[in-house]
Amino acid sequence: MISLEDAQKKLEYYCTYQERCHQEVTRKLQQLQVPYRDHGQIIARLIADDFLNETRFAIHFAGGKFRTKKWGKERIELELKQRAISAWNIRNALAQIEDEEYEATFLALLERLQNQYQNETKPLVYKKKIHDALRYRGWEADRIYQALRNIEPL
Repeated sequence: MISLEDAQKKLEYYCTYQERCHQEVTRKLQQLQVPYRDHGQIIARLIADDFLNETRFAIHFAGGKFRTKKWGKERIELELKQRAISAWNIRNALAQIEDEEYEATFLALLERLQNQYQNETKPLVYKKKIHDALRYRGWEADRIYQALRNIEPL
């Protein structure tokens, strides 16, 4: 069994390497086989020493997934909910994404998908593939439908 001090140090390193949420830290405590009775104390110390901050995690997660994976706000929100992030932190994180950057990313992704599927001969299949790719990444349905209405038929 790992000592409380060793567990604290390992988790400080774990949280320093990359932003973490409470759920990830709890999972790591379980992997390290730290007794459940000590979880609260370790997590409280991580929060007090600013190693663990869910607001900061949510902002970094949302920005990172948006910029690197081109995820839309619906996918980001879903992923944050699965990590048990509070509604306030989710709203705050999504508000950090600039509207102009969000729109520009959507349009660039749409253009990339149009080029990717340009060899599709059936217009409905072409639009469906674009729709499915955008929905998978969590872009809003109304935004997608509006864009697809403006696409010229093949």
